[in-house]
Amino acid sequence: MVNESTRLSAQDWARAALKAIADGGLAAVAVEPLARTLGVTKGSFYAHYRNRDELITAALTEWARSHGEAALTELAALTDPARRLRELLTVVVQAVQPLAPSVHLSLLGDRNDPRVRDAVHEVNRARLDLLTRTYQELGLPPDRAASRARVAYAAILGLLHLAQTDPDGPDSAALAEEATAVFLPS
Repeated sequence: MVNESTRLSAQDWARAALKAIADGGLAAVAVEPLARTLGVTKGSFYAHYRNRDELITAALTEWARSHGEAALTELAALTDPARRLRELLTVVVQAVQPLAPSVHLSLLGDRNDPRVRDAVHEVNRARLDLLTRTYQELGLPPDRAASRARVAYAAILGLLHLAQTDPDGPDSAALAEEATAVFLPS
């Protein structure tokens, strides 16, 4: 817990809001409970944001930045598409933890909010673009590469969903091997 003398940044508040979103969607973002969680007063919040909507917008912007194109830069730079796909699948699948809340999945309940729709679209587009490009570099024609990318990405989101509900799921390293075997064209 942060003590009162510690000054929180706007990003600290946005990250706390993202944790709340992962646990309960946009409805879980409330200033007083976040302040209690952070160990500060509401005054700290108002030093950075005028209202809850600004905080939600900042949190969604941070999530889109940290889970979209910027997060994929290092993987995108790999020149061997087979290695890129293998590492991408391994990183994503190994990040899936049993019973762990997911911002992405929690946002689906708020998909009619334009801010949510835009953030999810940005993250999905970055991930699908990288997967599609990778499959094209592996020799699939553009239409087939786009389809394969969608199926692979749907499987990844499905693994996130299963992890939220199944505490006894398989080991993430084993899942990463299976995902690579299934989604890496031979």
